[in-house]
Amino acid sequence: MDCTLGYAGLATRILDRTAPDGILVGIDRDAAALAESRARLHDVMARVRLKHGNFSELKAMVAETGLLRVDGVIFDLGVSSPQLDRPERGFSFREDGPLDMRMDQREGRTAADLIRDLPETELADVIYQLGEERYSRRIARAIVQARMQGAIETTRELAAVVERAVPASYRHGRIHCATRTFQALRIAVNRELDVLEPALRDAVDILSPGGRVCAVSFHSLEDRIVKHTFRALANGPEASVRVLTKKPVIASEVERDHNPRSRSAKLRVVERLSKESVQ
Repeated sequence: MDCTLGYAGLATRILDRTAPDGILVGIDRDAAALAESRARLHDVMARVRLKHGNFSELKAMVAETGLLRVDGVIFDLGVSSPQLDRPERGFSFREDGPLDMRMDQREGRTAADLIRDLPETELADVIYQLGEERYSRRIARAIVQARMQGAIETTRELAAVVERAVPASYRHGRIHCATRTFQALRIAVNRELDVLEPALRDAVDILSPGGRVCAVSFHSLEDRIVKHTFRALANGPEASVRVLTKKPVIASEVERDHNPRSRSAKLRVVERLSKESVQ
């Protein structure tokens, strides 16, 4: 089960490795990603079950396919490269686009809505807690002042507000000074952290003995939830898994050079215990 199907990069590899009769259930919140994945997987669609929705519903989605158990579950968390590369989705400030950031565009509030509606204190808390941004209060104050002059509606407009709000020395760091603010708004819009722990637990519940859950995270907030959830499931008399990654697996230097977006990736894996092992 690929809970973050995206554009079928991992799914293609999984289907190759499980040929000729392995079945893949793929979930994604993004209708555009599902449409492209369906086209890419055209030749193997007899072995694919695609579901449009949130991985918070993964148990129900598996049940809809008629499967009782799965042998593996993968979570490749965060925003996908194609989403970042499409200005109209509003995830990145590299090119100008509407401040949307919704992974599922059927859902309600956009990033522009949050920027327009949140009180300054609440906005600062979102940027600090979900973006781990040290200048969150300065940025929130600058956003509130800017929106009094007119709506902040595009990615470049928001990035410019952030740039004006932070010290000059902060504008020229390793990452762009607006990166953490954009991360925070994206997580808030999509409620990414709210659904992660329950989904990890549900994934373990549907595993066959010996099956594995793999989670790839890209920032410390996600990784912390994955680590603590896996550790909780592996400890105590009711332990249902064993942790296979005492420390997270990270990209090699070669991979980081080839794919810079992998530099912050961390992989953690657990394996479902048999009933005998649990007892």
